[in-house]
Amino acid sequence: MIAVDWGTSSARAYRLAPDGAVLARREGAGGILRVPEGGFPAALTEMVGDWLADGETRVLLAGMVGSRQGWQEAPYLACPAGLDALAGAVVPVPFPGATVRLVPGLSAEDAAGTPEVMRGEEVQVVGTLARPDEDALICLPGSHAKWVRVAGGRIAGFTTHMTGEAFAALKEHTILGRMMTGTAEAGPAFAAGVARSAEGGGLLHHLFGTRTLGLFGRLAPEDAASYLSGLLIGHEVAAALTGGAALAGGAVLAGGSAMAEPALVRPVVRLVGSGPLMALYGRAIALKGGEAVPGDPDAAARGLALIGERIQWA
Repeated sequence: MIAVDWGTSSARAYRLAPDGAVLARREGAGGILRVPEGGFPAALTEMVGDWLADGETRVLLAGMVGSRQGWQEAPYLACPAGLDALAGAVVPVPFPGATVRLVPGLSAEDAAGTPEVMRGEEVQVVGTLARPDEDALICLPGSHAKWVRVAGGRIAGFTTHMTGEAFAALKEHTILGRMMTGTAEAGPAFAAGVARSAEGGGLLHHLFGTRTLGLFGRLAPEDAASYLSGLLIGHEVAAALTGGAALAGGAVLAGGSAMAEPALVRPVVRLVGSGPLMALYGRAIALKGGEAVPGDPDAAARGLALIGERIQWA
């Protein structure tokens, strides 16, 4: 089949063999925001038309293409949810010459009852699991980073952190950016920001310190972006690791339910994604006492293949 991870700013398409192996892949800047109203059938044809002409008849889509701003809305599926639930809730999309299905996004609530949503990350999560009954704590870095708790192979809950978008806004549109050069790197300045995030005063107070440290010559302009990134990611990682907890034996509690005096261990976090953020998050997790393990870079393709195996296509 053809699998497409179609997000806001980009799309990745895979041609998959019957066993799920990736035969071919394409990645471009054709995110949903670039598709005009009514233009999704043409955009899909432009993306994978030659694969369709070569005999592929099944297409599985995931990501923001299933949002209200996308091709067709696929209603959110409530957590907990696993492969069978995702496959059973796919939405058919009319398309000439092929059977097209949309994977729904997921919804959850945090401890205070505030809604959480994801679209696209769910296929990466199920695609990175080593076993169908696995427990795991998974982080997907990005503009809106996700921390996902998996219990018994099902996504039990998750939290979203606007860390990447906040970093970009602070760097480009506030006074903090006036004294910054270069990009964020996982070096000493980043580690100093992570360390500062563990101290009292709160994030908003810590942020202003990025400016004053520069004014007094204690933070070089070329290190300021790294320090700011360390502050933000440090606060995120601390909140995620203390709010959801990896317990002895790798068990993850769904919905924050309690067990009798569990022995806390060094939390293992599976990182799923690509690019510079992976190194930054891995370093921050280690500095916060956790262990970061890289996940499958083709997790989206594998997740879509596993869901596709369970779909009633006819």
